[in-house]
Order: sequence, then C-alpha cells, then structure tokens
Amino acid sequence: MSADDKTTGDEHGDEEEAGRVVSWRAGSVGLAALDTDDAELLLGWRSDPLIAHHMGIWPRPLSAVRERVERYVDDDERDDFLVLLPDGTPVGHVALTGQNMVDGTAEVELMLAPGERGRGLGTAVLDAVVDLAFGELPMYRLTAETHADNAPALAVLTKSGFTREGTSRAACLHRGRRHDIAVFSLLRPEWDELKRPRAWDA
Repeated sequence: MSADDKTTGDEHGDEEEAGRVVSWRAGSVGLAALDTDDAELLLGWRSDPLIAHHMGIWPRPLSAVRERVERYVDDDERDDFLVLLPDGTPVGHVALTGQNMVDGTAEVELMLAPGERGRGLGTAVLDAVVDLAFGELPMYRLTAETHADNAPALAVLTKSGFTREGTSRAACLHRGRRHDIAVFSLLRPEWDELKRPRAWDA
C-alpha cells in the first residue's frame, strides 16, 4: 500500500479533503475527527442488519446516536475518526477507545459502511489506526473484539498482525441469542516486526 505523510500544505496544519480536515492518512484512506454532525451517517450504517448483528446493537433514534457521538467527542480516553476515501466519501468509523496512557493500552473499534465491505478497506483502516497508536501515541498493547462468527473481521485482524488470544464464551446477547466473542491483541514489538509500509512512508 502507498501512503502519504500526515503533514499538509503548510507542514503544520491538517489536510483538507472535500471539506473535512484529514488528520491522518494511510494508503487509500484518510482519517478525520468525528463530529456530532456525523451522527445521522453513523445511524444509517448502524441500522444495517449485518452490522447490527456483528456489533450486537439494536435500532436507536437519531437523538440517542447524536448524544452518543457527543460523548465520544468529549471523552479524553478515546479518539474517533470518520474514514474518508480520497474524494472525501465517508466509508466508515474507526476509534481508539479506553486509552490508558500509563499502561499504554487501548481498544480498536471499526465499522465500515455496508457497501464498502470486501474491498480491502478494512485492512487499510486498521493498519492506519494501528500506526497512529504505536507511531504517535505511547501505546504498547492494542486489543480488538468481534463476534466469533464474523469471518471478514477475523481475517482483517489476522492480516493486520493481531493474534487471537481466545474466546469469551456467550459474552454477547443479541436478539435473544448468545454469541461468542473472539478476543485479539497486537503488541508494539509485534508491530515493529510487521513487514509493511507505515502510514508515514511514501
């Protein structure tokens, strides 16, 4: 994958991409800080039946999603980004949550728009946020969780270098059924050994 530095026109500012400020870029995607006005967009994605199943969520009104996004924006222990294509099209949401700067730990959350799955974007986005966590932030351990039957997510996590640590049995209740949760992690030394370009490599 090819990537650009996160530097911008004036070397100190952020890059403008179709009206959004892109604060981090890697390959085919850019990451722009999530804004409360993105709530309607997230609501549409979260209403997709497959996404709702794999995330274990249920339909919520726009007001509730907007309140949730407002909490995300105000939470100092998380960074949320809208994923943008080069033309500015929003294609997903990615976040580093539960950031503990003392222990150097955080969890990665990723949601792609329904029509964007299966195009390799998941790996590009995950690689980008991992490089941000280890290259710009003092993280040492990243974790990620997904339904144990979410084959695409399992493949993306593995391709990005994550190791499956185990399974939390029957840890999620969604629409009357219990689902196992697969638990993954990636450590800084393992990231150091990955043979791929970093987000800041041309």
